[in-house]
Amino acid sequence: MVTTETLARISAIGPYFAVSCGPRPDATRFRPLAGLYQERALLSERVTEVGQRIGTGRRRVAASTFHLGTAARLWSVALAGAALTGQVPDLDPEGLWWRAPESGPIDLWMPEAAATVGGDTADAVHTAVVVRNLLPLGAALERNYGLSPLVMRGNVASALVGTVRVLQSCAPDLPHPPLALATALLGREPLKDAGVLTTRPLAYRRHSCCLYYRVPGGGLCGDCVLHRAKRRT
Repeated sequence: MVTTETLARISAIGPYFAVSCGPRPDATRFRPLAGLYQERALLSERVTEVGQRIGTGRRRVAASTFHLGTAARLWSVALAGAALTGQVPDLDPEGLWWRAPESGPIDLWMPEAAATVGGDTADAVHTAVVVRNLLPLGAALERNYGLSPLVMRGNVASALVGTVRVLQSCAPDLPHPPLALATALLGREPLKDAGVLTTRPLAYRRHSCCLYYRVPGGGLCGDCVLHRAKRRT
Protein backbone atom coordinates (compact mmCIF):
# COMPACT_ATOMS: atom_id res chain seq x y z
CA MET A 1 0.00 0.00 0.00
CA VAL A 2 1.22 3.49 -0.89
CA THR A 3 0.62 5.51 2.27
CA THR A 4 -0.79 8.99 2.50
CA GLU A 5 2.62 10.11 3.75
CA THR A 6 4.25 8.85 0.53
CA LEU A 7 1.60 10.57 -1.58
CA ALA A 8 2.29 13.79 0.35
CA ARG A 9 6.02 13.47 -0.42
CA ILE A 10 5.22 12.92 -4.08
CA SER A 11 2.88 15.92 -4.12
CA ALA A 12 5.51 18.17 -2.56
CA ILE A 13 7.77 17.86 -5.63
CA GLY A 14 5.58 20.14 -7.75
CA PRO A 15 2.12 20.79 -9.22
CA TYR A 16 2.29 17.98 -11.79
CA PHE A 17 3.07 15.51 -8.99
CA ALA A 18 0.24 16.59 -6.69
CA VAL A 19 -2.40 14.04 -5.69
CA SER A 20 -4.55 14.37 -2.58
CA CYS A 21 -5.79 11.41 -0.60
CA GLY A 22 -8.62 10.79 1.85
CA PRO A 23 -11.88 12.64 2.55
CA ARG A 24 -12.34 16.11 1.09
CA PRO A 25 -15.18 18.61 1.56
CA ASP A 26 -15.36 19.29 -2.18
CA ALA A 27 -15.46 15.63 -3.25
CA THR A 28 -18.61 16.12 -5.32
CA ARG A 29 -16.62 18.21 -7.81
CA PHE A 30 -14.40 15.24 -8.69
CA ARG A 31 -15.16 12.39 -11.12
CA PRO A 32 -13.39 9.10 -11.83
CA LEU A 33 -10.71 9.45 -14.48
CA ALA A 34 -12.22 6.49 -16.32
CA GLY A 35 -15.13 8.70 -17.34
CA LEU A 36 -12.87 10.68 -19.66
CA TYR A 37 -12.06 7.49 -21.53
CA GLN A 38 -15.61 6.18 -21.67
CA GLU A 39 -17.95 9.18 -21.96
CA ARG A 40 -17.70 11.17 -25.18
CA ALA A 41 -19.54 14.21 -23.81
CA LEU A 42 -17.24 14.45 -20.79
CA LEU A 43 -14.13 14.18 -22.95
CA SER A 44 -15.51 16.77 -25.36
CA GLU A 45 -16.16 19.16 -22.48
CA ARG A 46 -12.58 18.83 -21.26
CA VAL A 47 -11.01 19.21 -24.70
CA THR A 48 -13.13 22.31 -25.30
CA GLU A 49 -11.94 23.80 -21.99
CA VAL A 50 -8.31 23.18 -22.94
CA GLY A 51 -8.86 24.77 -26.35
CA GLN A 52 -10.33 27.87 -24.72
CA ARG A 53 -7.39 28.14 -22.34
CA ILE A 54 -4.73 27.95 -25.02
CA GLY A 55 -6.70 30.08 -27.47
CA THR A 56 -7.54 27.70 -30.29
CA GLY A 57 -10.72 26.35 -31.81
CA ARG A 58 -8.81 23.53 -33.49
CA ARG A 59 -10.09 20.59 -31.54
CA ARG A 60 -7.35 18.19 -32.64
CA VAL A 61 -4.73 20.64 -31.35
CA ALA A 62 -6.62 21.02 -28.07
CA ALA A 63 -6.97 17.22 -27.83
CA SER A 64 -3.20 16.78 -28.25
CA THR A 65 -2.45 19.43 -25.61
CA PHE A 66 -4.86 17.77 -23.21
CA HIS A 67 -3.30 14.37 -23.93
CA LEU A 68 0.23 15.64 -23.32
CA GLY A 69 -0.74 17.27 -20.03
CA THR A 70 -2.58 14.18 -18.81
CA ALA A 71 0.40 11.96 -19.68
CA ALA A 72 2.68 14.29 -17.71
CA ARG A 73 0.39 14.12 -14.66
CA LEU A 74 0.25 10.33 -14.66
CA TRP A 75 3.97 9.79 -15.31
CA SER A 76 4.79 12.23 -12.52
CA VAL A 77 2.84 10.37 -9.85
CA ALA A 78 3.97 6.90 -10.91
CA LEU A 79 7.63 7.75 -11.54
CA ALA A 80 8.00 9.75 -8.34
CA GLY A 81 6.50 6.91 -6.33
CA ALA A 82 8.94 4.46 -7.88
CA ALA A 83 11.91 6.80 -7.40
CA LEU A 84 11.06 7.63 -3.79
CA THR A 85 10.08 4.21 -2.49
CA GLY A 86 10.57 1.59 -5.19
CA GLN A 87 6.79 1.12 -5.16
CA VAL A 88 4.41 2.14 -7.94
CA PRO A 89 0.99 3.55 -6.98
CA ASP A 90 -1.94 1.81 -8.63
CA LEU A 91 -3.48 4.47 -10.88
CA ASP A 92 -6.66 2.54 -11.56
CA PRO A 93 -8.82 5.11 -13.38
CA GLU A 94 -11.86 4.05 -11.39
CA GLY A 95 -10.06 4.88 -8.14
CA LEU A 96 -8.20 7.98 -9.32
CA TRP A 97 -10.53 10.99 -9.54
CA TRP A 98 -10.05 14.34 -11.27
CA ARG A 99 -11.48 17.83 -11.64
CA ALA A 100 -10.67 20.72 -13.95
CA PRO A 101 -8.82 23.52 -12.12
CA GLU A 102 -9.06 27.21 -12.89
CA SER A 103 -5.48 27.07 -14.19
CA GLY A 104 -2.64 24.58 -14.40
CA PRO A 105 -2.78 20.77 -14.57
CA ILE A 106 -5.86 18.77 -13.65
CA ASP A 107 -6.41 18.12 -9.95
CA LEU A 108 -6.06 14.46 -8.93
CA TRP A 109 -7.56 12.82 -5.85
CA MET A 110 -7.59 9.31 -4.43
CA PRO A 111 -10.53 8.75 -2.06
CA GLU A 112 -8.48 5.93 -0.49
CA ALA A 113 -4.75 5.27 -0.26
CA ALA A 114 -3.47 3.56 -3.38
CA ALA A 115 -2.50 -0.05 -3.64
CA THR A 116 0.78 -0.84 -5.36
CA VAL A 117 1.34 -2.52 -8.70
CA GLY A 118 3.47 -5.62 -8.26
CA GLY A 119 6.28 -7.07 -10.34
CA ASP A 120 9.27 -5.51 -12.02
CA THR A 121 9.30 -1.72 -11.54
CA ALA A 122 9.28 -0.89 -15.24
CA ASP A 123 6.43 -3.34 -15.82
CA ALA A 124 4.51 -1.83 -12.89
CA VAL A 125 4.89 1.75 -14.14
CA HIS A 126 3.96 0.68 -17.67
CA THR A 127 0.83 -1.04 -16.36
CA ALA A 128 -0.21 1.85 -14.10
CA VAL A 129 0.28 4.61 -16.65
CA VAL A 130 0.17 3.20 -20.17
CA VAL A 131 -2.08 0.15 -19.96
CA ARG A 132 -4.65 1.42 -17.48
CA ASN A 133 -4.80 5.02 -18.62
CA LEU A 134 -3.01 6.24 -21.73
CA LEU A 135 -4.05 3.43 -24.07
CA PRO A 136 -7.79 3.87 -23.38
CA LEU A 137 -7.44 7.65 -23.42
CA GLY A 138 -5.55 7.49 -26.71
CA ALA A 139 -8.19 5.25 -28.24
CA ALA A 140 -10.89 7.75 -27.28
CA LEU A 141 -8.95 10.71 -28.68
CA GLU A 142 -8.22 8.92 -31.93
CA ARG A 143 -11.84 7.86 -32.27
CA ASN A 144 -13.38 11.24 -31.46
CA TYR A 145 -10.78 13.70 -32.81
CA GLY A 146 -8.70 11.74 -35.31
CA LEU A 147 -5.60 12.35 -33.20
CA SER A 148 -2.72 10.38 -34.69
CA PRO A 149 -1.20 7.51 -32.68
CA LEU A 150 2.22 8.80 -33.83
CA VAL A 151 1.52 12.20 -32.25
CA MET A 152 0.32 10.54 -29.06
CA ARG A 153 3.36 8.25 -28.81
CA GLY A 154 5.53 11.36 -29.04
CA ASN A 155 3.44 13.10 -26.41
CA VAL A 156 3.78 10.19 -24.00
CA ALA A 157 7.53 9.88 -24.52
CA SER A 158 8.08 13.64 -24.24
CA ALA A 159 6.06 13.78 -21.03
CA LEU A 160 8.08 10.91 -19.58
CA VAL A 161 11.42 12.59 -20.26
CA GLY A 162 10.06 15.87 -18.94
CA THR A 163 9.11 14.12 -15.70
CA VAL A 164 12.64 12.77 -15.33
CA ARG A 165 14.07 16.24 -15.93
CA VAL A 166 11.92 17.73 -13.15
CA LEU A 167 12.79 14.90 -10.74
CA GLN A 168 16.50 15.29 -11.40
CA SER A 169 16.24 19.04 -10.80
CA CYS A 170 13.93 19.09 -7.77
CA ALA A 171 14.92 15.82 -6.06
CA PRO A 172 18.42 14.89 -7.28
CA ASP A 173 19.18 12.40 -4.50
CA LEU A 174 16.29 9.98 -4.95
CA PRO A 175 17.08 6.43 -3.78
CA HIS A 176 15.88 4.94 -7.08
CA PRO A 177 17.16 7.15 -9.96
CA PRO A 178 14.34 7.69 -12.47
CA LEU A 179 16.45 7.94 -15.63
CA ALA A 180 17.22 4.22 -15.83
CA LEU A 181 13.52 3.46 -15.40
CA ALA A 182 12.52 5.95 -18.09
CA THR A 183 15.14 4.53 -20.44
CA ALA A 184 13.65 1.06 -19.99
CA LEU A 185 10.17 2.41 -20.69
CA LEU A 186 11.32 4.22 -23.83
CA GLY A 187 12.77 0.97 -25.12
CA ARG A 188 9.44 -0.85 -25.15
CA GLU A 189 6.19 -0.44 -27.03
CA PRO A 190 4.40 1.84 -27.54
CA LEU A 191 7.30 4.26 -26.98
CA LYS A 192 10.00 2.39 -28.85
CA ASP A 193 11.12 4.48 -31.85
CA ALA A 194 9.02 7.48 -30.73
CA GLY A 195 12.19 9.56 -30.59
CA VAL A 196 15.85 9.67 -29.58
CA LEU A 197 17.04 10.05 -25.99
CA THR A 198 20.41 11.50 -25.02
CA THR A 199 21.52 11.61 -21.40
CA ARG A 200 24.49 14.00 -21.17
CA PRO A 201 22.85 16.44 -21.11
CA LEU A 202 19.38 14.96 -20.80
CA ALA A 203 17.46 15.67 -24.00
CA TYR A 204 14.87 14.05 -26.21
CA ARG A 205 14.09 14.55 -29.89
CA ARG A 206 10.74 13.11 -30.81
CA HIS A 207 9.79 11.87 -34.27
CA SER A 208 6.46 13.73 -34.24
CA CYS A 209 4.96 17.09 -33.33
CA CYS A 210 2.45 17.77 -30.55
CA LEU A 211 0.71 20.37 -32.80
CA TYR A 212 1.14 23.20 -30.28
CA TYR A 213 2.78 25.35 -32.96
CA ARG A 214 -0.71 25.76 -34.43
CA VAL A 215 -1.80 27.72 -31.36
CA PRO A 216 -1.48 31.48 -31.95
CA GLY A 217 1.97 32.41 -30.66
CA GLY A 218 2.69 28.80 -29.69
CA GLY A 219 5.99 28.20 -31.46
CA LEU A 220 7.90 24.90 -31.40
CA CYS A 221 8.59 22.85 -28.28
CA GLY A 222 12.22 22.08 -27.49
CA ASP A 223 11.97 18.41 -28.48
CA CYS A 224 9.85 18.89 -31.62
CA VAL A 225 10.71 17.03 -34.82
CA LEU A 226 10.06 20.23 -36.77
CA HIS A 227 13.33 21.73 -35.49
CA ARG A 228 15.17 19.06 -37.49
CA ALA A 229 12.90 19.60 -40.50
CA LYS A 230 13.65 23.33 -40.45
CA ARG A 231 17.41 22.65 -40.38
CA ARG A 232 17.10 20.34 -43.40
CA THR A 233 15.14 23.02 -45.27
